[in-house]
Amino acid sequence: MSNYDVVVLGGGPAGLAAALASHGKGMNTLIIEREHRLGGILKQCIHDGFGLVRFKEKLTGPEYAHRFIEQVQAQDIPVLLNTYVVQVDKSEAGFELTVVNRQNGIEKIEAKALIMATGCRERTARQVFINGTRPAGVYTAGTAQHLVNLEGYLPGKKCVILGSGDIGLIMARRLTLEGAQVLGVYEAKSTPSGLSRNIVQCLHDFNIPLHLSTTITRVFGDDRVEAVEIAQVDENMRPIAGTEQVIECDTVILSVGLIPENEIAEMLGIQMDAATRGPVVDQHFMTSVPGVFSCGNSLHVNDLVDYVSESGEIAGASAAQYVRETRVRELVEIKKDNQDFLYVVPQHININTSNQQVILYFRSRDIRENMRVTIKSGDNVLFSRKYVILRPPEMERVRFQLKGDIPAGRPIEITMEPAEDKGVAQ
Repeated sequence: MSNYDVVVLGGGPAGLAAALASHGKGMNTLIIEREHRLGGILKQCIHDGFGLVRFKEKLTGPEYAHRFIEQVQAQDIPVLLNTYVVQVDKSEAGFELTVVNRQNGIEKIEAKALIMATGCRERTARQVFINGTRPAGVYTAGTAQHLVNLEGYLPGKKCVILGSGDIGLIMARRLTLEGAQVLGVYEAKSTPSGLSRNIVQCLHDFNIPLHLSTTITRVFGDDRVEAVEIAQVDENMRPIAGTEQVIECDTVILSVGLIPENEIAEMLGIQMDAATRGPVVDQHFMTSVPGVFSCGNSLHVNDLVDYVSESGEIAGASAAQYVRETRVRELVEIKKDNQDFLYVVPQHININTSNQQVILYFRSRDIRENMRVTIKSGDNVLFSRKYVILRPPEMERVRFQLKGDIPAGRPIEITMEPAEDKGVAQ
């Protein structure tokens, strides 16, 4: 049996950053990756725009990943590729992992701390209950991206896209550049789901129409997609009779949301957040099971890869600190109004810590203008900032210090209220 201080599950941007941070703190660290190469989803994201926060320059996905992969290789951090984790159990030393790969078959690995950086997966056609036949030509946006960018295949020539998530928007542009005709992007919600910059750069710049409050209600075709039926929907997302329209096409691309991969977290009985579909964590990204940490898109779906890497670094350094010096946690809940906030991460603050800095991520429930977000412990204001506009697709990140006395057992509150002063954000 192999023994490590820290085992990182996932070799994408979160896992790479976590492993580098853990190794940098002196931990014997292992990365387990189920694919044949490191890099995660970034391998197929050949568009630029990555790294603007961290590196202050535009990088493609492979370029961004390569900067971390080079560091992992330079520091000789061990990596198991093409390896699947089939079981995780608690043990006296920490955790016992059962893994399988082609080279060694089934083997056991012991770890004192575990970091879950397993990313997320896409919702499929069956998960959004589209009626009709099941012909060839229906793809998730990520699958279409893999086919075009890595395999060199054009999945279709007349495409419709369901959902305005960022991958779908990016693929609308990519398919157009490769010669396909994107007939339109159809979004059931009344507002777009993707970043504003992607709406402009991927749709407006290429004259691709975006149809809000509209969805696909039926797919036609036997062997191959021949057409789809679209219809407008009401405020409850129910199709409005009489608004149906048939559009001839040969391809349907689905961009209808991402789901964090957390089967291992569920295996360990970790407390989950229904809003994020990821684990409940403290500011060190430790889950409800001591010694297990979560980061990146398996914790919550991020807009920018820069913040995925940031969470990986925090989780890696925190795992190293846990292995070196286990402390009893004193957790204080972060209390929010669900009518204002879609989610807040972390959900708890550990006040028994030497690191007083907290990075918090949140999304608003809906579009809000001229709002002030405040974080308080009793009368002690930890953070306050005015936002000109808050949008659900655009995650917000704040940083504050645990200053003053933070009483145990009393929640820290995050609130959103109309700002008294008008103008730019503070």
